[in-house]
Amino acid sequence: MFSDTANNIFQEVINKYHIVNTVDQPFTNIYDKETNLLEHLLYRKSWIDTVQWHYEDIIRDPQIDPVAALKLKRQIDASNQDRTDMVEYIDSYFLEKYQDVTANANATINTESPAWGVDRLSILALKIYHMDEEATREDASIAHIEACQKKLDILLEQRVDLSMAIDTLLEDISNGNKYMKVYKQMKMYNDDELNPVLRSQK
Repeated sequence: MFSDTANNIFQEVINKYHIVNTVDQPFTNIYDKETNLLEHLLYRKSWIDTVQWHYEDIIRDPQIDPVAALKLKRQIDASNQDRTDMVEYIDSYFLEKYQDVTANANATINTESPAWGVDRLSILALKIYHMDEEATREDASIAHIEACQKKLDILLEQRVDLSMAIDTLLEDISNGNKYMKVYKQMKMYNDDELNPVLRSQK
């Protein structure tokens, strides 16, 4: 199943990131783009999400230097754009894969594209990893550990449900019961022409 591949890659990426555990560590994609395109995209997507997760931790430090915080905000903005781009690349992969499928007369469109479901699955993998850390902290109180374990149980259940939903969607697309229609993300804040503040600086 697709979700098994995705979840395994996400776990692989998260584990690899935490060996060094710094946001500025170099990135190397272990999957070849030419021979394993989908795995290549999933690996890259998960790495972007993992680094951004830790960006978000750092910027919430109440003692952070304002100049450093502004620089980090720019990095988060760039990461968000990379994240969106990767979602669109993954959807392009599925669009090409299913381009010869003829939709049934009563086929319906889904509320989100497959890749946006994958985006949620990638973030969920990070939530599970870090909630598991909290649920097994040796310096935490029993109350903290029990509360985090309950949250972890819910997150694990959510991953099962979301994985099944994504696999079902892809199966429905492949047999013509659903059809894909992808809208590009019309982000405006990074565009020199669409953001009035950036436009005024030209």
